[in-house]
Amino acid sequence: MRQWFYEFAESCRIAYAQIMANKVRSFLTALGVIIGILAVTLMGTAINGIDKGFENSLSMIGYDVLYVQKWPWADNSNSWWIYRNRRPIKTEYADEINRIIEASPRTELVTAVPQGVKFAAVKRNDRQINTVFLMGTTEEYPRISSVDIKEGRFFNGVEERGARQVCVIGYDIAEGLFPNESPIGKTIQIANFQCVVLGVIEKQGKFLGLFSFDSQVIMPLGTLKKHFGASRDDRVVVKVKDKTRIAEAKDELTGIMRRVRGLKPEVKDDFSINEQEAFKSTLDPIKNGIALAGLFITGLSLFVGAIGIMNITFVSVKERTREIGTRKALGAKRRTILMQFLVEAVAICIVGGVIGLVLAFALSLAMQAANFPAEFSLSLVLGAMLASILTGVISGFAPAYSASKLDPVVALRYE
Repeated sequence: MRQWFYEFAESCRIAYAQIMANKVRSFLTALGVIIGILAVTLMGTAINGIDKGFENSLSMIGYDVLYVQKWPWADNSNSWWIYRNRRPIKTEYADEINRIIEASPRTELVTAVPQGVKFAAVKRNDRQINTVFLMGTTEEYPRISSVDIKEGRFFNGVEERGARQVCVIGYDIAEGLFPNESPIGKTIQIANFQCVVLGVIEKQGKFLGLFSFDSQVIMPLGTLKKHFGASRDDRVVVKVKDKTRIAEAKDELTGIMRRVRGLKPEVKDDFSINEQEAFKSTLDPIKNGIALAGLFITGLSLFVGAIGIMNITFVSVKERTREIGTRKALGAKRRTILMQFLVEAVAICIVGGVIGLVLAFALSLAMQAANFPAEFSLSLVLGAMLASILTGVISGFAPAYSASKLDPVVALRYE
């Protein structure tokens, strides 16, 4: 074992000397590995970033809630006209659902909360934000939502039942309308009426990079209806007791909704019960497409790099044939020669892998600065280095083996 370590250390010393003596050639040889590692690492950071952003987005809509709506979140059929002709979802359904839940001794559901939805401009003095998401709901909303109040409070039952003109605003609304002051107790104009700000929601970010949860205003449902009327996008959100039994809860809610809507057994559901799983099924093909494209580019780059390394290693064996003959004549074993050239090939790949990782890390930082989802991780570094080492072993074995089989007499005569 001691002898093996000595031979390995000597092979590393020789490999270092060869790389330093032929810097340009070594870099050009490693270029294919650099591109391959750069591609696989950027692909990994993009997939990790998408996963992280997706998980954060799912936490916003909730893992333990179901949405009763007119339209499904994900549907691959061409049945849009069926959904279009459905009856709208009424916010009053929440009261009926809650009565059924309370009367059920073994229910998977906790509570139902109505949500009315509108979009309008929000203004204060000379500052205005257009197309703000307005939500009308009840005092029970915090029970089904993961939102935290950064400042102030949520409206209470008295304010809700009295349809008071009060609201809770998102982080971006507070920053845009009240850049250097607290908005609590101050008035904002929503469309054509005034509303007093009771609280500010903690910063949440964007949902799938599209819709910002920080650009919303939440108010009592009666207030929203008084000024805007009912909406075609009204919905009922139902909290589930156990998120691991979401399927059972969905079946129970389906039965309740059929009862509330008065549907006969032979009539199909005229509503949709949405959950976060629908977004997962939509995102998976995108992730798979990115992975396949990245693997193709990576495989092609590493293949080209491996061919280049194999070719240069064969050239190196030819250039150093007399050296090989001398070493074998002095007693060097075949495994020693094999290890020497194999270590050189692996060393070039490791150098290429390190350069590729550095470039990938710099590009991932640039992607994050541009608000593109990217997540650099230790597992990516380990995977990239393992791919580099395997490329070196596979590409360097054939020339290293040919070098180890050289006859010392023939090698010493080589010119």
